[in-house]
Amino acid sequence: MSEQGWRDFLAAEGLEDWAVLHGGATTVFGVTSLGEAATLASALAAVPGLSASGAVISLGDDLLTVRLTRDVWSLEAHHIELARGVSAAAREFGATADRSRIQEVQLAVSAKPDDASLPFWRAVLGYDPVADDNGADPLGHSSVVWMQPLDPEKPLRHAMHVDVSVPREHAEARVAAAVAAGGIIVVDEAPDSWILADRAGNKVCVCAWPDIGTPNP
Repeated sequence: MSEQGWRDFLAAEGLEDWAVLHGGATTVFGVTSLGEAATLASALAAVPGLSASGAVISLGDDLLTVRLTRDVWSLEAHHIELARGVSAAAREFGATADRSRIQEVQLAVSAKPDDASLPFWRAVLGYDPVADDNGADPLGHSSVVWMQPLDPEKPLRHAMHVDVSVPREHAEARVAAAVAAGGIIVVDEAPDSWILADRAGNKVCVCAWPDIGTPNP
């Protein structure tokens, strides 16, 4: 696992369909029916190297989502060619990518370094480890849970918030929509991220990172 993998992916040409989110490289293709999505999935599964690579393809009545990894730090050089192959197969099929529908939702559970809560979260959610500090839905549908280190000097021992990772060009619109719906911007770290809260004080972070290519805030 390395930072270089996702940085190389962002810098590569021919990957306009893809965004790099907290879960890694992701794209969404629009379809007209579940049957069309299934046919497209079959075509994509035939892309050389995709089978048994750890990629997840999710189907719906009007979309098909492809995730090459479940963790951004798992992106490697070979994923660049896989992504190009998927895009080429989708174009041949006649499907168009829609970056506005790409997103990754992550549950961030903050804890002190001496807190051993991660095994609990994996067990209660039925999640599998992807990295030492997280767990992911083995079905590939639900959010990842991530243990975020909490500053030992802070009096708060536990905290929880939601991370919403979106393509860089859609982050500000997502924040604006949340504010229009009654949200409050608590921390503005544009263009990387924004921390918002609802009226009860529950927090969510809208992140353009890592798709924007800047260091993790």
